[in-house]
Amino acid sequence: MIFLSVIAAVILSIGQVPPVVHLDGKIGGTIDGKPFSTEMIKGKVYLVLYVDPDKRELNEDFTEALKKQHFDHSKFGSIAIINMKATWLPNFVLESILKKKQKKYPHTIYVKDYQKVFVKKWGLKDEDYNVLLFDKNGRLLFYKSGKLTPEDTQKVIQLINQNL
Repeated sequence: MIFLSVIAAVILSIGQVPPVVHLDGKIGGTIDGKPFSTEMIKGKVYLVLYVDPDKRELNEDFTEALKKQHFDHSKFGSIAIINMKATWLPNFVLESILKKKQKKYPHTIYVKDYQKVFVKKWGLKDEDYNVLLFDKNGRLLFYKSGKLTPEDTQKVIQLINQNL
């Protein structure tokens, strides 16, 4: 007899608040070792990037376009969640890279996901570059995985400005 393991993944819907995800200890957490919860994705407009480290440069043009906007950090936040299990790079190498990025981008919260929790719980695309935008109430405004087009970039910037 063959048993199949089924993972219940939520299909994210625009306008909905996804289920809360907690990362702590061996499952993950912030770059400084603290627990992380998606409950914090409220009170500001949040851009969440869920990224396979091997694809980290896929949307450089998108991140550069966002930087040029100089959004008010009291109203806009960014979270980079790294899919640590999606790469061949050792964790100590990734953690060193992330610590440097945290110094370079102090307004971004860097999070490690050691067990692909967001892939399993939210149905995010594994081994890819996922871009999610949330309003102040934690409702999803935008979601796309893979390479963003210039039109996608403009749409995200427009949505951020409309929701600040």
